[in-house]
Amino acid sequence: MIAGMSDTARRTEETQETEEPDEERTEGASRRERRARLRERRLAAHRSARRVLSRPVTAASLRERLALLDGAGGLYDLDEPGDLYGDGVVEVLEERTAALLGLEAAAFFPTGTMAQQVALRCWAGRTGSPVVALHALGHPETHERHAFSQVSGLRPVHLTDAPRQPTAEEVRDLDEPFGTLMLELPLREAGFVLPDWEELTETVEAARERDAVVHFDGARLWESTVRLGRPLEEIAGLADSVYVSFYKSLKGYGGAALAGPRTLVEEAKAWRHRYGGSVFQQFPTVLSALAGLEHELPRLPEYVANARLVAAALREGFATAGAPWARVHPEVPHTHEFQVWLAHDADAATEAAVRQAEETGVELFFRPWRPAGPGLAVTEVGVDAAGLEWTAEEVTEAVGAFCSRLGGRTDGRWRRGRGGGAAGGPGRP
Repeated sequence: MIAGMSDTARRTEETQETEEPDEERTEGASRRERRARLRERRLAAHRSARRVLSRPVTAASLRERLALLDGAGGLYDLDEPGDLYGDGVVEVLEERTAALLGLEAAAFFPTGTMAQQVALRCWAGRTGSPVVALHALGHPETHERHAFSQVSGLRPVHLTDAPRQPTAEEVRDLDEPFGTLMLELPLREAGFVLPDWEELTETVEAARERDAVVHFDGARLWESTVRLGRPLEEIAGLADSVYVSFYKSLKGYGGAALAGPRTLVEEAKAWRHRYGGSVFQQFPTVLSALAGLEHELPRLPEYVANARLVAAALREGFATAGAPWARVHPEVPHTHEFQVWLAHDADAATEAAVRQAEETGVELFFRPWRPAGPGLAVTEVGVDAAGLEWTAEEVTEAVGAFCSRLGGRTDGRWRRGRGGGAAGGPGRP
């Protein structure tokens, strides 16, 4: 029952929720159908586009994904027996991951959600505190259905909900004790943002002052070296444990690793078994992870550098097109992924991006636009090997083509496009 609500009011509200008018149900179903069709068009347009900024694995065919293992024989002896419950090639990946991060040991997990839960559960047992301090926009709070509180009995406390990294002052001033500080590097929901090196070291030190351990949610830690100006092992060395993903930036089939002290990793493997993560055989996923470490990891700094060129060209393109209140965030991307904001209807922006790819073979925005407030839409842009082929002039020209389909400039004035959005937007900050 909703607190403070009478039985009559509650029954009325439940009736309204479950017995909505036929026309509202029809409209909702039609909206879902439209979006499903738009998604199909978006994927088809991406696959046929001759020019894109990235080739996300979510849009690849099975044949394309299987091709990732074409050179697997150069990564591991394929005449060796297959892995069984975490031995063989799995151990090779664990050892290589630990070495890259400069930590004692690592454990392979089928998912990052499981790896994070196990890490935090282990630290709770060692510190004697079930409290985890983290950002309100952190991955466990926004994408994991509150797994570590619901499954592991841990209690999250939020340092901040501001779209930036938490500060050392916020760690020091938190008004209740905690056993673990969890930092997501980079913080995706805030725009893939990172602190600088001095800010990160101060935040970690603030946790140490409070006798807390530090865990890095480093799903995308691999591409953080450019912004932080330090090698992976020095970044990971600040934390007591680190989680990394093998598919978000490395384009593997899936999988994650938890790295840290050997005693912690051995305990984590016991919990991995209890959580159902000791999988019979995992060699395809593990080989794809080794391929990602071999081929994608060395190129990530190049992707970050090019993402900064693309971001600058996007800003110039929107300014030239006269787009009101268009923003690239961060202005200088911290990684090879960033956000773009528009004062426009989200569905209309997605439609314009799809039409551009269908009609020109040039795709600027693959990921769908989503509502971000009244009259605002936001999307995420990633730049990988495919984006290295673009010049700044080509990006700027593509922005103009996108805006013309969205409702761009006519005789120097921004005109209303299909689906909404008008001059002035929500007002300039």
